Amino acid sequence: MTASTPLASRALASAFGLVMVAAAAMQADGPALVAAAAAAVAVLVGNIFRLAATLAVMLTVAVIALADAPPVLAVLSGLSAAAYLVLRHTIAVTLPTVIASVGFAAGGLAAASLPIEVPWLPLLAPPAVLALFVLVTRPFWRKIVGD
Repeated sequence: MTASTPLASRALASAFGLVMVAAAAMQADGPALVAAAAAAVAVLVGNIFRLAATLAVMLTVAVIALADAPPVLAVLSGLSAAAYLVLRHTIAVTLPTVIASVGFAAGGLAAASLPIEVPWLPLLAPPAVLALFVLVTRPFWRKIVGD
């Protein structure tokens, strides 16, 4: 998927940014609504300053935490945040980016939805992340080592 012009990319990025904030603020009240309003303003300011786009995502994370958003809304907000940042920082969206975003979102939603309570399971997360990192970066090792 490629936006034809930078203006179309900014408009699409803003749309994803506003969906990101709206999904997070769906069940928000009190301080979470204030953070959501600040995030929406940061999305609009992000059209001018790219740094504001990152601030908008961080404020949306605060909204999710303050509003205790359900996993489905958090996943929708996260997918929109990924699309927002990719479109805000580049015009082209590649298929691997989309596949990775949707795959991680589906995995996160599955993990949050399963009612498994195993106290030692979080101890497996760091080695699992390291193993995934090694597997993902392995094709690039030959270029670094010189094989």
